[in-house]
Amino acid sequence: MHLELSPAEQAFRDEVRAFLRDNLTAELQRGQRYTTGVYPEPEVSGPWQQALQRKGWLVPMWPKEWGGTGWNAVERFIFESECSLAGAPLVHPMGVRLVGPVILRFGTEEQKRHYLPRILNSEDYWCQGFSEPGAGSDLASLKMMAVPDGDDYILNGSKIWTTHAHHSNMMFALVRTSTEGKRQEGISFVLIDMKTPGIEVHKIDTIGGDYDVNQVFFTDVRVPQANRVGAENAGWDCAKYLLEFERGGGIFSGRLRSQLKRVGDAIEQLKASSVNVRADARLVARFGEVCADLDVFEMLELRIMGALQPGQNPGAISSILKLRASRMKQAVAELGVEVLGTEALHWSNGADDGDSLLPLLVPDYLNSRAFTIFGGASEVQLTIIAKSVVGV
Repeated sequence: MHLELSPAEQAFRDEVRAFLRDNLTAELQRGQRYTTGVYPEPEVSGPWQQALQRKGWLVPMWPKEWGGTGWNAVERFIFESECSLAGAPLVHPMGVRLVGPVILRFGTEEQKRHYLPRILNSEDYWCQGFSEPGAGSDLASLKMMAVPDGDDYILNGSKIWTTHAHHSNMMFALVRTSTEGKRQEGISFVLIDMKTPGIEVHKIDTIGGDYDVNQVFFTDVRVPQANRVGAENAGWDCAKYLLEFERGGGIFSGRLRSQLKRVGDAIEQLKASSVNVRADARLVARFGEVCADLDVFEMLELRIMGALQPGQNPGAISSILKLRASRMKQAVAELGVEVLGTEALHWSNGADDGDSLLPLLVPDYLNSRAFTIFGGASEVQLTIIAKSVVGV
């Protein structure tokens, strides 16, 4: 494994940096910098996605005939790391990185021709309808029914923790189309127009003060069977494929390093103010441990991603990346609050305080609690690692 970039890779990195210099505005950087929820708001992510699409860099993981870049894993790593360190907005992944690859693999030609260009042009804003009340990460136990009626399904039930459903015009969802046999064999994957009569989106207040997630209710909602991706009752295959992209399809280390830099910048702001910053030996040692862990994680990510061909995803190893990345996310956020000490009690809800980063540390810490739950809880990842990677 070579850790130094080749001349061609250095030239590619320079091209990415030039693009960032010419297209990443201070307004977009600020929008991402002050995001403490899971994703930036559409007015932040949308313009950045359109800039990437104009350059042809929005969907590196797609085949070239559908707009992909043809980059290898190292080029993807360089691109995403440079974007993160420059403070570029996080691309909203639901269309680009989640449902897009599923449609490419399991969708009909008609579904590909209709939905993929709309994802590229940001015409559709997607949300994910997987979790349900009482199901959580155990997707096989979902109960929302889809009953055939002519050319449609009639949907009744509820989805919960639906991120950005209040912004979305489309949802991809898992629904139960059979109660026979194994639980995983009675699930289908459907695409739902969020303006369909019978859909209600209810806000959920989160501890961090951000408005990210919702509960979505379905009452006699008609969805054309033509909106089903893959065969009826075969949605579990679509879900597993999608979750591998969700857990391991991104490059996490750049984002984590950017978050750590934000903590460091906040410390500098504290030092410049009258606030007494904690600087005991234990905290300094903890900061060093987090930095070392991040270096190790970056090497792990490079090693795994470097072995992939364009368009591939890491498979079950994505669970290792998800598990480590979510714990690293929490470790960095905890560091910010530890530095604040009792001063952390003075800030809440990320209230706007000019250019100060201090109001972000506590909401970021509180929101980070969910990272070891969504996308499959840590216990689920450990089970997958044990069965599929370790073989026990």
